[in-house]
Parts: sequence; structure tokens; C-alpha cells
Amino acid sequence: MIDHPPAPNNLVAARSRRMRAGSFSLSLLAGACAAIVMAPQGKAAPTSVPVLLEHVRVFDGTDAPEQENMSVLVEGQTIAAIGHSGTLKAPKGAKRVNLSGKTLIPGLISNHSHVGVVAGTSVGSENFTAPVIKAALDQYQRYGVTTVTALGLTKSPLFDDLRKAQHANTEGADLFGVDQGIGVPGGMPPEGMVKVGKDQIFRPSTPAEARQAVDTMVSEGTDLVKLWVDDFKNGVQSAKPLPVMKPEVWQAVMAEAHAKNVRVAVHIHDLAYAKKLVAAGADIIAHGVRDEPVDDELIGLLKSHNVWYVPTISLDEATYLFAEQPDLLNDPVLKAGLSEDLTRQFSDAAWREKTVKSPMDAASHKAVAMNQQNLLALYKAGVNIGFGTDSGAAPVRIPGFAEHRELRLLVDAGLTPLQALRLATSRAASLLKLSDRGVIAPGKRADFVILDADPAQNIAAVDQIAAVWRGGVRATGPLVPR
Repeated sequence: MIDHPPAPNNLVAARSRRMRAGSFSLSLLAGACAAIVMAPQGKAAPTSVPVLLEHVRVFDGTDAPEQENMSVLVEGQTIAAIGHSGTLKAPKGAKRVNLSGKTLIPGLISNHSHVGVVAGTSVGSENFTAPVIKAALDQYQRYGVTTVTALGLTKSPLFDDLRKAQHANTEGADLFGVDQGIGVPGGMPPEGMVKVGKDQIFRPSTPAEARQAVDTMVSEGTDLVKLWVDDFKNGVQSAKPLPVMKPEVWQAVMAEAHAKNVRVAVHIHDLAYAKKLVAAGADIIAHGVRDEPVDDELIGLLKSHNVWYVPTISLDEATYLFAEQPDLLNDPVLKAGLSEDLTRQFSDAAWREKTVKSPMDAASHKAVAMNQQNLLALYKAGVNIGFGTDSGAAPVRIPGFAEHRELRLLVDAGLTPLQALRLATSRAASLLKLSDRGVIAPGKRADFVILDADPAQNIAAVDQIAAVWRGGVRATGPLVPR
């Protein structure tokens, strides 16, 4: 198999540290992680036979327009060549596949998800297991999400072992992310809601404890450091605010992380905290501002500090979507990602009534509208925008399906379908500093999705997945049985 092209900066350093740490045991791989390295029955195995995909429409992930009647040559794990059909010669023995009428796009990349928190309708530390995480990564891949960034609430050594295994595997989405993350004693993320184990998050109360938490995460090879800075009112005035991290603590986290060449992603909700955290050195704002319109001050800070902004609009939509639109249960695209437990919950009239009558319903609608308004303003201002959903952090944030909803919400906010897809492919890869994916170009990883329709005409075409390729292998598809 061909090695991945090298990822730059701290991700390479993190992988190197994980290799030196030696925590990955063969017995663990053969036991709890066995499902990761064994291809599911009936799935394609890696092959050295070149494949020429012909007569396909290509969106390459950049701001270039789609190209019609193209051929894409896949050799090993990479894209070897691209050209107009009839001009690109296939190597001797290559397999030729006619994709007339279909569209090829890069695999989607999530900059903000979670794994091992949810299984069905349950939330808790008991879900942090190799089978649960692997099932989620497989589901992401079925929806065309070929790279996932888990932003915290994980633990070592299991997370690091799974991450290493996925980098070498072609089944299930590739995995990057944060080991534990840093929250607040008695505050975010709320213990009564998230119910993760104490070893899945650090809650320092002093700068010294914060620095120690960062040192532990870096020693374990974390790709990023995650902070939660939010009082969790979420726009509901009757909600009791939670304690918020003290400035001296978040400043200590950022200083220690940056000293070790690791970037910091911050959970925020409000404009005021977004400004404070960007000014303090945050590298990634992991959620959109949802309490009031962004202003010139924040725009200037984001641009001058070269900060990435991930709106996660679908996070709030998921709060009410399935209660307000029960007909979605008939959507085969949703069914492809639903567990039996979630199906029962969404079918329950009492659950739906309780949800729509909750103060969170109205607050979430307002948050979605404000998030979309702010996303469009920041996009037009030239701020770096990534792509994520917070999928996997709550049962209603369904891996894969959430990413498809996010694309719709980006378009509803005012982006064109191809602009939205660019955020979810090349821009998301740039946020992660991964130069080997996110675009369809020679030398890049052969991570791509084949659609039965043209997303430039309607973003809903992303639901019509004919096949997903990862690492040069047709991994799965179609999403919906024909």
C-alpha cells in the first residue's frame, strides 16, 4: 500500500509522538480493535490494479467550476491523473468504469464531531468502546464523510489506538482529533447531560492544573487542544447559567499549547466570548456565534489572527428537526443512519410534543437563524470558514446525516451549493492542515464520493450517493439501496 502523503506541522509531530509512546499493543489491536483492521464481509479489499473512472462530472473541491466528461485515474491510494475523457490513457490492465451522468466530489471532511459518546439514544462513558466508535466511523463513510475530527470527550489509549488504526485502514472514516479536552468544574460540558467519565475530560481550576492537562494531552499525541467556554444559557433566559472558565485558566491553556506547537479549538456560543477567546489566542472557533450579530471587531480579530470559524448550524436545528418534521422518518436517507432506539423516539408523539413545547425549541430556531446570518457575513468578509456539525455529541446529531443537513443549511444561509461543498472539502482540509486530501487532483488521496446527480444544481444531490471511495478503494455505496 502507498503511504499517505505527509501531513504538515503538528499532525505529523503528533503521529510521531504516538509511535514513540508505544502505547499501541498488539493484543489490543487483535482484541477490542480487531474490527478496525478486518474488512467487513463483502467489502472491496485494497488492490494494485489501476482504475480509470470515465465520463464523469468533477467538482474538484476548489473555487473552479465543475468539469464535464472527465476521467480520473486511481492507482493505489492516490489519484494518479485527471483529464478529459478520451485524452487520458489507462495503464495496461486497468479497470475502466463508465460514470456517465454522475458527479465525483472530494470526500467530505468534518472539523467538529464526537465519537464514543452516543449509542442509540444513550449518552455516557459506557459508549466509549472500539465497536461503538468503529460503527460511527463506518456510518460517516457511508454518508460520504471520509475524514472526521473528534473534538474531545475521548480518552487514551483507546482513542489514540483507534486513530492510528484508521490512518492505515480503508474501512470507515479517517480519524483525527482531541484526546480529552478541557472544561470547567461544575460547568461545560454539563456533567448531567454528557455523562462522560472523569478520564474523558479535564476540569482544571487553576493555571497550573490547566498546564498539566495540556501536557498530558500533548504527550498522548492529541492533534488539537479543546476548550469549553460557555455559560450554557443557550438563549433560554430561564436557564441557570453554569460556571465559566476563568480567563487565567484559558490563557494558561493557550500559552502551554502554543509553546508545544499545538493549536487550540474553543467551544463558544456568545459573541462576547468569541471576541475574548480570539484575542487571547484561539486558533479555531468551534461553533458559530448565535446570540447576536457578529460585528466589525470580531471580523477584524478573526482575520488578523488568521482564526478558523466552524459554524455547526445543524447542531441547533437537530434540537427540533425530528420533532417538528415527523415525515422525515419516511426519508430513506435518514433511515440509513437511524438506530432502532432513535426510530422509536422520533415516532413517539409524546416525545415530539414535549420537544416542541420546550423553551429550547424557540431558542434553537433563533440560534439557527442568527448562526446563518453570521456565517454569511463572515464568509463575505473573507474569514476562514471550516465545516462541522457536533455530530455524535447527542443522539439527535446523527453521524453523516448531520453533515448533509449542514450543507443544506449553508445553502439556505446564502452560499451556493459549490461554495458550501468547498467548505466541506478543501477548506476543511486546510483547517486541519492536511495537504493530502480535500481536492480532486493528481497526487492526492483517492478519497471521493460519486453522486447520481449534480450538486451544483441542487445541494440535495449529496443524498444520492452511488459510491464512496477512500484510500483508493471503493468502500461502500449506494447509501440508499436501489
